[in-house]
Amino acid sequence: MMPPSLNFGLLLFPDVTQLDLTGPYEVLARVPGASLHLLWKDRTPVRSDMGLSILPTTTLADCPVLDLLLVPGGPGVHALMVDELVLDFIAGRASSVRWLVGICTGTLVLGAAGLLQGRRAGTHWNSRHYLPRFGAEPSDRRVEVDGALFTGGGVTAGIDVALRVAAEIGGDELAQLIQLGIEYDPEPPFDAGTPGKAGEALTNRLLSRMAPRMAERDAAVEAATRRLARDAERAGRPVSNAAQSPLDSIDPFP
Repeated sequence: MMPPSLNFGLLLFPDVTQLDLTGPYEVLARVPGASLHLLWKDRTPVRSDMGLSILPTTTLADCPVLDLLLVPGGPGVHALMVDELVLDFIAGRASSVRWLVGICTGTLVLGAAGLLQGRRAGTHWNSRHYLPRFGAEPSDRRVEVDGALFTGGGVTAGIDVALRVAAEIGGDELAQLIQLGIEYDPEPPFDAGTPGKAGEALTNRLLSRMAPRMAERDAAVEAATRRLARDAERAGRPVSNAAQSPLDSIDPFP
């Protein structure tokens, strides 16, 4: 029997962190029956935050009906959090997809689209404190699952999140086959992948280097939460429910 046809949309945007995108891509592309679409406003090459050019395959306007929508992270999320076209696209698709996925700081974009209210969600450790601004309960788990919403920690966690999604779609054995096929068996040469493991001195050194980017993120989150409050007032909803999530009505496995 042929596997069911599935459409997976992965958002692509300028200054994306490519591993947030390509790590999950490598996993999800191995799900039987899956067609993957790299989505952006046009089909011109998009440069990642480190200068790698990636070619979109489908525009937002031409995007087919999706079973899964994934939003990766990177410095480019600052612009996305105030991009009406992109946010409307994400919010519009969220009510019909079976799986909604946020990788790293891509979770903040889901928040800006009004999709995190009352949800448990994860993101990069340096941005977890923003999640309550979008009505979310922050999670420090590497992979967090809340109904149809799959999120996780920073960058490399995208592979783990995608494996969890693959297991939900096709069962644990499928995810294990994919894991074996890509030989995902990490043994990092150093044990400094979280602030707790890295220690205070190393963590503070990195935060100091990231200060300009975090200032930009502060401003983007502030602008995004103002937009949600404004939209709530226009719709006559209480501001506290500005980010009421369409995911509340989704059965992730119909």
